Amino acid sequence: MREMVLPGRSVRGGNLILVNEKHPIAGEMRFSCVPVDSRYPGILLHTRASSCLAQLLKEIRSEGKIVPVSGYRPKAEQEQIFKDSVAENGWEFTRKYVALPDHSEHQTGLAIDLGLNQENIDFIRPEFPYDGVGGEFRKRAARYGFVERYPEGKEDVTGIGGEPWHFRYVGYPHSEIMEVQGLCLEEYTEFIKNYPYGGKHLRTGSRDKEIEIFYVPDEAAESSSVKVTVADNAIAESSGNNVDGWVVTLWRQ
Repeated sequence: MREMVLPGRSVRGGNLILVNEKHPIAGEMRFSCVPVDSRYPGILLHTRASSCLAQLLKEIRSEGKIVPVSGYRPKAEQEQIFKDSVAENGWEFTRKYVALPDHSEHQTGLAIDLGLNQENIDFIRPEFPYDGVGGEFRKRAARYGFVERYPEGKEDVTGIGGEPWHFRYVGYPHSEIMEVQGLCLEEYTEFIKNYPYGGKHLRTGSRDKEIEIFYVPDEAAESSSVKVTVADNAIAESSGNNVDGWVVTLWRQ
């Protein structure tokens, strides 16, 4: 057995960080980012997310059909987009489809807007239908760690209108659990708390590869770290939720 140390109250790093109207970005959350496509060098995404996206697009043979529209945005860019949208589209439209600065997932490098490759692409609301190549993308997205972040019917939970074009990398198997359970990220953040470190853990996977997931709450503010014991044969990954704790994922052969 070995100890895994989680920094106390530093809950802003990892694939499962929740960024929304109630939970803003705490400082600079950008991961190491790379271009999602050499033809679009200015559109960046977290390194792992970019690799998974490339594999997914290759599997569905979407070259020339799907294009990246917007990925990582620094705060200044998000501020300008919000300001321009208010001037062009009005306050109500903008609050529905454009997150406030420091409340946008695009500032993390984990979100990507996709659109069909066509002559005129709407930057705020690119066309990405549920049939055709868009449908093929959705069928396989969870296998590669992506979820449709703002589905229709969840507006009261996410605070954002339905966005068929906006996908978020949360990592596998969280993406698959969210899809099967019909959960958006806000709901999944609460759902995973049913599996605390000291209680029953969530288990999934196959006979050959078991995946174990559990939640670790923040300790008191004066504590500097949280220590979690994991098996020597487990590959461990942790992610803060940007709310009140950590999600630990273990893989075992």
